[in-house]
Amino acid sequence: MVTPEPPPTVDALLFDLGGVVFGIDFDRAVRHWEASAHLEPGALVGRFTVDDAYERHERAHLDTAGYLAHLRTTLGVDLSDDELAAGWNDIYLGPLPGMAELVARAAAVLPTYAFTNTNVLHQSAWEPRFAAELAAFRHVFSSSTIGLRKPEEAAFRHVADEVGVPLERILFFDDTAENVDAARALGMPAVLVRSPADVTDALAALGID
Repeated sequence: MVTPEPPPTVDALLFDLGGVVFGIDFDRAVRHWEASAHLEPGALVGRFTVDDAYERHERAHLDTAGYLAHLRTTLGVDLSDDELAAGWNDIYLGPLPGMAELVARAAAVLPTYAFTNTNVLHQSAWEPRFAAELAAFRHVFSSSTIGLRKPEEAAFRHVADEVGVPLERILFFDDTAENVDAARALGMPAVLVRSPADVTDALAALGID
């Protein structure tokens, strides 16, 4: 079998993880905390938000203990760190159907990387669980490791510098419109992923079947 030549306008691929390679559902964390605190279903709805502490946690500017303390306060629950962490790491669903195969096919043609907004506690859960799905990536960039998160311009430029490919020659896949729009504003080709079909179509356009 002859390996196809990389397309002339794209020299690397960059994939988000949660919502693209594997499923996530933050409602599972809320339900877990409600059960652990012996609350009625729905009692904590609206108390968990992606706030400043959440974003600082993803940049490793707030440590795990500090973020769990923040959660305890904002949720208004008397749960231990272990109980909060158990709910926090209960958000992960299974691999999205067909994505591991798509990433593996892409990685056989072009250098393929991942970039995820995450924190140390979450990474301790998804990294071992999805080891097989992550194996095709040359490197996984984590916001908590580099201290930058999407959609920050500095985050995209850091990844491009590390990969050694200009932004305009990296094709980016993400399920969050804000991240896709930010990448495109920097000249980075990007695909909004609503289902694996979006990835299939984008790869087919590059001659990767």
